[in-house]
Amino acid sequence: MHRLRTTVARLWPLTSAQTAQSLAQSRLSALEGDIRTFQPVRSLNASVAAEPFLNGTSSNYVEELYYAWLEDPRNVHKSWDIFFRNANAGAPPGAAYQSPPPLSAPSDGVTSIQALVGPRPNVEKLVKDHLAVQSLIRAYQVRGHHIAKLDPLGISCVDFDDAPCTVGFQNVGLYGLAESDLDKVFRLPTNTYIGGNESALPLREIIRRLEMAYCQHIGVEFMFINNMEQCQWIRQKFETPGIMQFSLEEKRTLLGRMIRSTRFEEFLQRKWSSEKRFGLEGCESLIPALKTIIDKSSQCGVESVILGMPHRGRLNVLANVIRKDLDQIFCQFDSKLEAADEGSGDVKYHLGMYHKRMNRVSDRYISLSLMANPSHLEVVDPVVQGKTKAEQFYSGDTEGKRVMSILLHGDAAFAGQGIVYETFHLSDLPSYTTHGTIHVVVNNQIGFTTDPRVARSSPYPTDVARVVNAPIFHVNADDPEAVIFVCNIAAEWRNTFHKDIVVDL
Repeated sequence: MHRLRTTVARLWPLTSAQTAQSLAQSRLSALEGDIRTFQPVRSLNASVAAEPFLNGTSSNYVEELYYAWLEDPRNVHKSWDIFFRNANAGAPPGAAYQSPPPLSAPSDGVTSIQALVGPRPNVEKLVKDHLAVQSLIRAYQVRGHHIAKLDPLGISCVDFDDAPCTVGFQNVGLYGLAESDLDKVFRLPTNTYIGGNESALPLREIIRRLEMAYCQHIGVEFMFINNMEQCQWIRQKFETPGIMQFSLEEKRTLLGRMIRSTRFEEFLQRKWSSEKRFGLEGCESLIPALKTIIDKSSQCGVESVILGMPHRGRLNVLANVIRKDLDQIFCQFDSKLEAADEGSGDVKYHLGMYHKRMNRVSDRYISLSLMANPSHLEVVDPVVQGKTKAEQFYSGDTEGKRVMSILLHGDAAFAGQGIVYETFHLSDLPSYTTHGTIHVVVNNQIGFTTDPRVARSSPYPTDVARVVNAPIFHVNADDPEAVIFVCNIAAEWRNTFHKDIVVDL
């Protein structure tokens, strides 16, 4: 029925216009008083496109023929069979109609029909071009992060082994498309959301929207996930046009958090320049990133967050995320300043803290725990998972909706230390799972003194997370708006699917 309505919609304007023209000419002839001079619209040499057969009287007849043809093409005459075939293939009415086969036609009916059916190569090219566009869209979803502007330093040495690049305006020829096809309109497949409310777009606009979604300051790795619902969820979050928009209040909040982060580092550098402090310079957007994750999680009902991290950036996190009093932090820098208590005697960048406070975004109380990390780098990961599991157990949180964990990593340690891989492998076991951890990698692209080219075999340090089908969001840390956009999605992912996710700054 849908095909018939499409055919009728295509033929009706032409038929209406021709019927009106016929009536006008007949009235004019009658007024002149000479009926013998009247010339009917249909003549022997009229073109086949001028057949007004789909008027109010014959449309019922055509509809009955169409239903009979759908049941079996042999139920109708060969000429109607050819017409319905061509009309369904998208041919205009004039081109869809072909003269009936002559009496001397060959006995092979199939051969005669194929000879009369309209130009097949055009239909085949249309199908081929649409398949090429679908392949192009998938290429952006799989490899868009290869050309995304992720490296603020411009020193990335990642080798993807896919030269030449398979995406971009200049590479449409790899899919059988030409530059002349850029302005053609193509129907969008169901596995993309770049159209918004539109179901078809010109190829040029399709590529532009895909590059905005996958090739700017955010690189998304998710096509290796073997769950269709999760893939569609991520596509919708990144591909929907205009989704990365922030209100004026959100921008003010982001600016305030960036200022607190940068000024804290600048003050310590100026006041105690010779003290070891493992500063956060270059990745100050980590602070608004963590605060965004906590805000969004609190809105989703989380009441307790357990954090674990290495030394780099710990003082800034203690001051601006956990809200440890600044005088307690400064007392540990200067022996002349007296602390309020004796403390544990450990160095300042090993210590943790527990604090419960009101979250201003959600207007709910939230408990924040930063685990102490007196040993080396990633050794705190299973400790955080154990504390999270214990809190979930004793609070009766069987689905992880009230207690969650956030783990911070360095890039070289994330790829190089086996305890990270082992912790990932525990993440989905029934007796060990904490129902999803958000991993944030502070990626300064060098491990102490080791260049990434001689430190690992994989392109990214985060490739170890693929083992548990965790989506990986790479983001340029010099674009704070992109950072908080990704962190919002990461918090939503964890609340929706209760699975691990990685944010690579």
